[in-house]
Parts: sequence; structure tokens; C-alpha cells
Amino acid sequence: MCGRYYLDPDIEDSVERLFNIRTDYRTSGDVTPGMSPLILHGRNGKIAADGMYWGMTGSGGSMIINARSENVYDRAMFRNSIADRRLVIPASGFYEWDRDRNKVAFSLPDSGPLFLAGIYTLDRNREAFVILTTSANRSMKGIHDRMPVILTARDVTNWLFEPDRTRELLHKVPPKLTAKREYEQISLFQTMLLEKQ
Repeated sequence: MCGRYYLDPDIEDSVERLFNIRTDYRTSGDVTPGMSPLILHGRNGKIAADGMYWGMTGSGGSMIINARSENVYDRAMFRNSIADRRLVIPASGFYEWDRDRNKVAFSLPDSGPLFLAGIYTLDRNREAFVILTTSANRSMKGIHDRMPVILTARDVTNWLFEPDRTRELLHKVPPKLTAKREYEQISLFQTMLLEKQ
């Protein structure tokens, strides 16, 4: 499951440079469901950047924030979206919580942008999206059994504009990620303070 991620200003700048787009829409910081973060989608054959609401309305009014990539084609709620309304969520990294409820931040080893695969639909008179998830790879397995579907920068255009490539991209093994626990960062900060005394 992916229920919180973060986006740094330098990653937003990198995304603009990578895809030669310009946007005044900025959402730096932690992003949670119910917010409208920066997303990439296809418009008139080109990549466009906009804000979009995170969370679709499920049965009984519940908020759906993720969809399992393995059955996204089989569920009526997602079938049309995976065929025609795919998007990409740029991120610096995302969070999961371990069994002891410690927050763990996951990012690429080179600190480059993550591109999370998503789909969207018209929901309550607004466009709303979910993040697609897949089985956790080795770098996440000890923390959680699911993780976002992660695209490379080269995959983004194919994901947005080539429906024939969608299944292939959903089944790619996610890249190796670096994990940092919040308490490790606190410990490092405390060590630095002690060294100054």
C-alpha cells in the first residue's frame, strides 16, 4: 500500500527539465490522500502537468487510494481508467511503516525522481486518481508486502500514450530502493549535536 509520499522542489524542477514542461503548480512536501498533488498526464499527444485529487470514491463512500495492478483490468471500477486514463505521479520517495510502527522512507539510491504509475477517472465532478501497487521487491519485503508500480523516466511516455505497453509495464520488476528509518535520522542528528558539545 502507498498512503503517503513526498515531493521536493528539486525533483519538481528535474521533472520539468526531463519532459520539457512548465508548470506553476507546485506541491512540495508530504502528500497524503485527499490532497491534489502534481501529476503528469497526456494531453493532445504531449505530456502535461497539473494538480489532481488523490482518492476515488468506492462503494459505501469509502476512499480508494490504491489499486492492485494484478486485477486492475478485471475490476469494473478501474477497467476504463487503465485502458484510457493513465497518469504518472512524480515523487522524491514514499513512506511505509514497519511492524513496530516506525516510519520508513523509500527512495532511489541516486535520489532521482520516482515515477509512480496511476490511473484516474471523473469522480464527484472532479478528476481523481489512485496509485497502482504491485508485490514488494527485495528492498521492501521486510517492511511491507506491497509497493507502488514504479516507472523509469523512459517508461513515462509509453505509459501515458501506448496502451499496448501497459501490461508489460505493470509487470516490470520495480527498481532497488534505499530505506531510511526516521529514528536513524534522529540518531544521526543527536550524534552531530553531541559532537558539537
